[in-house]
Amino acid sequence: MNKLNKDELENIRGGSATGIIIIGILAIGTIIAGILDGYTRPLRCNE
Repeated sequence: MNKLNKDELENIRGGSATGIIIIGILAIGTIIAGILDGYTRPLRCNE
């Protein structure tokens, strides 16, 4: 195992959560679309 110097430590890139962020944004968009659809096109429940 090698020891890293200061420059190498500063250039380490960690794992990114880009996929999780995109999925979260899409999920929020789906929820908002469902709410808007419910207000603009209310449907009766079948009894």
